[in-house]
Amino acid sequence: MTTRRRARSPRGAGEILAEEIIEAAGELLVEHGDDTAMSIRAVANRVGVTPPSIYLHFADKDALLDAVCARYFARLDDQLAAATEGIDDPLDRALKLGLAYIRFAVATPVLYRVAFGKPADAAHPSKVDQVLAASAYTRFVDTVAELADEGMFGHDEVNEVVLELWAAAHGVASLMLAKPGLGWGDEFVRAESMLKAVCLGRALMSGHADFRDPATARTWLETLRSR
Repeated sequence: MTTRRRARSPRGAGEILAEEIIEAAGELLVEHGDDTAMSIRAVANRVGVTPPSIYLHFADKDALLDAVCARYFARLDDQLAAATEGIDDPLDRALKLGLAYIRFAVATPVLYRVAFGKPADAAHPSKVDQVLAASAYTRFVDTVAELADEGMFGHDEVNEVVLELWAAAHGVASLMLAKPGLGWGDEFVRAESMLKAVCLGRALMSGHADFRDPATARTWLETLRSR
């Protein structure tokens, strides 16, 4: 275990110490693969301070974990922005957002698992929830709203479609992490196919209420194939 020697901090350096604590906690998470080894004492040793110094910034281990994961998801917004830069078509952008989300999760499995390892409290949103609401979720909402403007979905369906798209991306990412040998294909081709199915399938059901009936949908597909 690495222990840093730390000189006495100058007055006003509390924010710097908090950043070092978050960084050290994140390092421990990644090194050990889960949060079992990320105790307050272990983080204090890594930073080079005493455990009470940690508690001045974070009430307990859960609060520190929340801060670490919030920092992690703040980086996701940069990845989403880069993946969709210059893409004007909202459908293409929606798919790129979903794929960027999946790639980010697969590239950082430990932090992703920890971030979603505990149930959310709707009455008291965590820092992770706040970061997602202000970044990734907003990007999905804005893009799906553009699709609604084009008539692909109803404007009253935007939040539903966003939830379904996010659920698909999260489900694919979680399954890729848990079962990497299932044949996902190079460049996430299977993940992209599933995201397209969600977007286009939802658009069909939105525009044609009869398609919600399996028999009607099957008849329509058979007619389409016969052409």
